[in-house]
Formats: sequence, structure tokens, C-alpha cells
Amino acid sequence: MNNSQLIELALHARNMAYCPYSGFAVGAALLCADGSVYTGCNIENSAFSPTNCAERTAFFKAVSEGKCSFVKIAVVGGNAENEQPERVCPPCGVCRQVMREFCSADFEVVMAKNPEDYKVMTLSELLPESFDKREVK
Repeated sequence: MNNSQLIELALHARNMAYCPYSGFAVGAALLCADGSVYTGCNIENSAFSPTNCAERTAFFKAVSEGKCSFVKIAVVGGNAENEQPERVCPPCGVCRQVMREFCSADFEVVMAKNPEDYKVMTLSELLPESFDKREVK
């Protein structure tokens, strides 16, 4: 699956975002090594701490169904009133750490405004000197 196709799926997932407090809608589409794709959206909570990001939603859906090998993720986010984001939306620090739990340093993160306008970075670029499984063994 190419980046543009994955971004389209993330944009569709963004439409499902539950963001009544921030008004910031995020969608993600996670490509597994076997070619399957899991999508996620951000889901807010009035207590704020229980809020879950789109990226983690996609990862947790995939892992809960036995997937643990991933290729890349597309992330789109911005003001919920706008049909498409106005700028690229990088994953938050917590999402980057969740990615590091399951992904190698060369895992690709596609941050997009739309299928034609996006930026690709590796996880190691987004999370240098990361804490990973090796640290707890």
C-alpha cells in the first residue's frame, strides 16, 4: 500500500474522531507487515487523562487481534471544523513510545495534510535515544 492510500484511510478514520473538548480531530492508519490495515481516531474524555490518541487506538486494535509486526503509520490531524488538516500533525510523545514498543527504529511515520502533501520520518528521527525493551531486561 502506498503512502497516499494509507493517508486516505487515515483521513476517513479522522471523521470518526470524538473530540468535543479540544475540537482537534486525528485519524491514523497502521499498515501491518501482512498487508492488513488498522485505523484509529482520537477519543476524548471529560476527565482528559483517559483520552486516547488515534495512533494508540490503531495500535491497540491491531495488537488486540494478534498483530505485532508493522511497516508504517499515516497520521492526519487538525481542527475538526476543517475537512482536511491545514498542517502535518506529528504523533505525541506517548504515541511515539507506544510505537517504539512494537516497531523498529526504521518504522515509517507518514504525517500528512492530504494524500499529496505529507512528510515521512523514521521512528528513530522522531524519538531519538528511545527507551525500549532492552532497557528492562
